[in-house]
Amino acid sequence: MSVVSEASSLSPAELRSVFEKNSPRELVGIEVESAALDPRTGLGIPYDGAAGIGAYLAHMVSVTGGEPLHDCGFLVGVRLSDGGLISLEHGGAVEYSSPPVSGVADLMDLTRHTLEQLAEHAHGFGFALVPGSQYPFTAFEDVRWMPHSRTSIMREHFESLGNDGMFGPRIMSMILSTQVSFDFTSPVDLAEKLRVQAAASTPAAALFVNAPMEAGKPCGALSRRMQFWSRADPARTRVIPVTLREDFTIERFIEWALTLPMVHRGMPDGSRHRVAPVPFGTLLEQGFDDGTKPGLRDWRDHLSQIFPDVRLRDTLELRAVDGPPYPALGAVPAFWSGLTYDAAARAAVWDLLRGISPEQHLQGLDDIAMRGMDADLAGRPVRELAAELLRLSEAGLRAQIDAGREREAAAGYLEPLKDVVRTGETFADRVLALWHRESGRFPEAFVDAYRIR
Repeated sequence: MSVVSEASSLSPAELRSVFEKNSPRELVGIEVESAALDPRTGLGIPYDGAAGIGAYLAHMVSVTGGEPLHDCGFLVGVRLSDGGLISLEHGGAVEYSSPPVSGVADLMDLTRHTLEQLAEHAHGFGFALVPGSQYPFTAFEDVRWMPHSRTSIMREHFESLGNDGMFGPRIMSMILSTQVSFDFTSPVDLAEKLRVQAAASTPAAALFVNAPMEAGKPCGALSRRMQFWSRADPARTRVIPVTLREDFTIERFIEWALTLPMVHRGMPDGSRHRVAPVPFGTLLEQGFDDGTKPGLRDWRDHLSQIFPDVRLRDTLELRAVDGPPYPALGAVPAFWSGLTYDAAARAAVWDLLRGISPEQHLQGLDDIAMRGMDADLAGRPVRELAAELLRLSEAGLRAQIDAGREREAAAGYLEPLKDVVRTGETFADRVLALWHRESGRFPEAFVDAYRIR
């Protein structure tokens, strides 16, 4: 039964409208968060000052001719003329969000061109842009917080959860992500793709583990980033049980999303205000504290405040895997495109992974964070599951290439993952090896090895 009554401000049809598409397009987009680091110390760069992140963003407005974006008077982003976006994360990471494009090869041509421009200008300000999975040298106590109005709201939200939210502020400020987004063409297509992506996200994470450092030292895990997600509002992060159901539908997702509280609401001046911690379904019927009721903009905002391994808005956003080093960046969209945009690959993935419970997925994620490719999932070796997913991804990409929907170059972006499967050496293992070789000058060596150039 729907929790939306006739007195609600949005009808079931309006809630569903966000997910209904008539376009047959299947494009791909990417979001890359890069740490802004001092090349010598590896520490984060502050917002203020002539060489700070704020001045850098103002410079990017000037050189790109883009639209400046502000939050309570502070410059926090630049909208580019091609639809791309440069934005600022809570702890100072510089995020590039691409416009959606027709395929992986085209996406990576655009992304590399833009990121290398951003890095060149950052070099002029005396800092490096380093993508990946985490700020490796900055301790939480030394985070340089950026001037976002939602920062204090989100920190209060996580703190209100007690132990379940203890790592939320670290996620806000210390982790990095490389996320990719894909289209769905109908509610039925959405349900099929999301279910497969949710099931595949856990074993796929083992291919990408890349966060073995914390405050400049090995943390004892291969992905501290994945561990942080384990205590950051479990109700709205990592594995969402409803998405793994055989009978998953968009209606089931909406019913689930309505049970979650909205965290903050956008104001006309671009700022964010805290919302009373009641289910969104309650807000639909009773309204906000100011007497207004949620509209479609609020519903979309609420969906953006849910952070599972696959985030559903007007696209399917893949968030589970650690961000890889810059040379391997294309592996993320290539891997997921092969599994998402080929029907045969989707069917094979579901046959491989169906029946694994949400609890088993969570246990698998915790094991992968520690042991990477040596972990187990529901009693099965993750190494074997990840290798099979990679094989299916390549087959799916090949089918797209043969059909003329993708360029040949896309398949080459899977090579770094093939190397992980072949050797068993993950991106995290390589970072640890560098630390052992260059422990005396590790910050400088790390930034030099992994910066965008």
